[in-house]
Amino acid sequence: METQEEIWQNMDGKFFRQPITQLVEEAIIRELANGHKLTVCVGSDSHVYGEAINYATAVVFIREGKGAFTFIRKERAIQTISIKERMLNEVNKSVEIAYAIGSVLEMYNVEMEVHADINTDPEFKSNVALKDAMGYIMGMGYIFKAKPYAFASSNCADMMV
Repeated sequence: METQEEIWQNMDGKFFRQPITQLVEEAIIRELANGHKLTVCVGSDSHVYGEAINYATAVVFIREGKGAFTFIRKERAIQTISIKERMLNEVNKSVEIAYAIGSVLEMYNVEMEVHADINTDPEFKSNVALKDAMGYIMGMGYIFKAKPYAFASSNCADMMV
């Protein structure tokens, strides 16, 4: 399942027009051939600019003991929504990509986590979406991580949004 017109980029700004499934499979083949053990983490973040919301979704490849690399997709929406709806939009974007790449990861026995840029501390506004996000992600069968362990969303996607 591919989503919209997909334009992905790496953290250096190089653009890729291939579907994320192809990018993921090529990366897995290359990294496994180089002897790396991989884990993939998917996460999204967003920032509000007036009536616009900029989203970024990150697919992070962790090479056990050997660093990481990332593919990023950016999107923009013109809308005014609540913090809870925005957090759940982020989660939905992450789950959409996790679902799209899941069969490729299974084929190569690569583990995946889905990260939510949601704070576990009730003092923070994003916490209003924690239970819904956790239920959605875990209900889809994915490993769930929230702040402070959700680096794919809180760091990688955040840098690019």
